[in-house]
Amino acid sequence: MIPRYARPAMVSIWSPETKFRIWFEIEAHATDALAELGVVPKEAAAKVWEKGRDAKFDVARIDEIEREVKHDVIAFLTHLSEIVGPEARFVHQGMTSSDVLDTCLNVQLMRAADILIADVDALLAAIRKRAFEYKMTPTIGRSHGIHAEPTTFGIKLATYYAEFTRARARLVTARAEIATCAISGAVGTFANIDPRVEEHVAKAMGLTVEPVSTQVIPRDRHAAFFAALGVVASSLERLAVEIRHLQRTEVLEAEEYFSPGQKGSSAMPHKRNPVLTENVTGLARMVRSAVIPALENVALWHERDISHSSVERYIGPDATITLDFALGRMTQVVEKLVVYPERMQKNLDATHGLVHSQRVLLALTQAGVSREDSYRLVQRNAMRAWNGEGNLLDLLKADPDVSKALSNDKLEAMFDLGYHLKAVDTIFSRVFGK
Repeated sequence: MIPRYARPAMVSIWSPETKFRIWFEIEAHATDALAELGVVPKEAAAKVWEKGRDAKFDVARIDEIEREVKHDVIAFLTHLSEIVGPEARFVHQGMTSSDVLDTCLNVQLMRAADILIADVDALLAAIRKRAFEYKMTPTIGRSHGIHAEPTTFGIKLATYYAEFTRARARLVTARAEIATCAISGAVGTFANIDPRVEEHVAKAMGLTVEPVSTQVIPRDRHAAFFAALGVVASSLERLAVEIRHLQRTEVLEAEEYFSPGQKGSSAMPHKRNPVLTENVTGLARMVRSAVIPALENVALWHERDISHSSVERYIGPDATITLDFALGRMTQVVEKLVVYPERMQKNLDATHGLVHSQRVLLALTQAGVSREDSYRLVQRNAMRAWNGEGNLLDLLKADPDVSKALSNDKLEAMFDLGYHLKAVDTIFSRVFGK
């Protein structure tokens, strides 16, 4: 985790203090359940809560103990006994370390997902507002980076609204899949702990029971979680790359807000660079870098090993913190995006009517000309317009092979920009609802 690309709410989820608080709650809830089952004294369970509920766990002390015992959960339990006293001997009855570690990790990932879902909601709101603002603003659509046919800037933004709506659904699904609890003891057989303890802890922590945990919660759940983060990051990059291209000097249809006093280059005072969206592109790469290790964590040895542990200590905080920051940054970019409709129109006009070539092609076929001949007639005039020999409409009017099939009035009708915008309302109703 790099502080430059981190926001406090997400960072706090991964702090040692938060982790040890969750560990305590798991252990204390389990002790409550054991007391209800008559396994441990109820007075002991009450004492654990009394002493631990408001305790500030000493991270340095736990680290000190761990340096000696070489085991993080034992270090925590030893420190807890220093706080609670003799009754602490009833804590962790029949449990294994993974019961605490895996359940805690899933609580952290669940809380992280809640923040990420809220982040996507904020981005969706920003995209929706700007999409309606530019719903009918004509702009050129590009394929392979080359002018294709007209669209609107609102439709461009609507595609991202639909995509991030899917991103939100993926995060909701990932949250549900990761929100499981395992309190099943060594190799997951419940030999030394009653399954009702697991049910109690799951309910208390807002989780569901893992059907079979083999001592660890199956890592296919975590792989799906981080894969979902990777897809969301890729959607962010797609939007970032679009804005970066639109800000190029030769295009300049939209650009990031450039604040008073901001500097774009240490050498060239004129520069206004798309630094925020370039940053989001880089952050997306970092989030995706967590996906392969998460997939590789699925194949553990037999009932458990800890080859996944070191990986998750990295990717859990790094991927969620980075994606949280990237989503927040992109929301700010969209909210403040500077849009230039006049430049969009200028770019639409730059190719001398070439963007209407398909309509002419279709009109010729409907007038009785074969598709092959229609394509040839339109293309030969389009290439002349491409080379600067005139605008496409005038060249088509002057072409005797075209004028035999289409009158000047019909040709002129083919160059109506409004024709390309007739389905905008339909698209918007599909994306945003009626």
